[in-house]
Amino acid sequence: MSRVGKHPVQIPAGVTVSVKPRALKAEGKLGALEMALTPDVVVVQDDGAVTVTSKDDSIRARMMWGTTRTLVANLVAGVSSGFQRRLDITGVGYRAQMQGKTLVLQLGFSHDVRYPVPDGIKIECPDLTHIHVSGADKQKVGQVAAEIRAYRPVEPYKGKGIKYDDEIVVRKEGKKK
Repeated sequence: MSRVGKHPVQIPAGVTVSVKPRALKAEGKLGALEMALTPDVVVVQDDGAVTVTSKDDSIRARMMWGTTRTLVANLVAGVSSGFQRRLDITGVGYRAQMQGKTLVLQLGFSHDVRYPVPDGIKIECPDLTHIHVSGADKQKVGQVAAEIRAYRPVEPYKGKGIKYDDEIVVRKEGKKK
């Protein structure tokens, strides 16, 4: 039985949620997001909260109950406050900067890596070794951060590469004579 699904999602001030038969839409100061609802759950809005319940006692309905509640909570949090991932760049000559709507990365390759910023995502480079990815959609923010990190993941011997700010890199000892 889901413990997450039992709790209703509180709707903060400034956010409007509309529940349609097969979709849920949330609008706030950071934009509007919509998600499709599975037929295994019932979503009801009342008294400034959204409640998710399973339609029956099947295994799939119980699985989707907590998942749908978490997705609704992420939708509401995204349009009200948004999500952010921070990346750190370590390495001699490694740097990042914004040029219009393109993130330009110098990562030790023979060429610069150009990453076009997708719609709904905001990328900032406060200095040459930090990247801040922010937006309303949690999945899209995480996906963009993962794609940027994938260009040069941190290697364990010197610690060079792109890492999340909260990531811990376990360093390895080098060769011995």
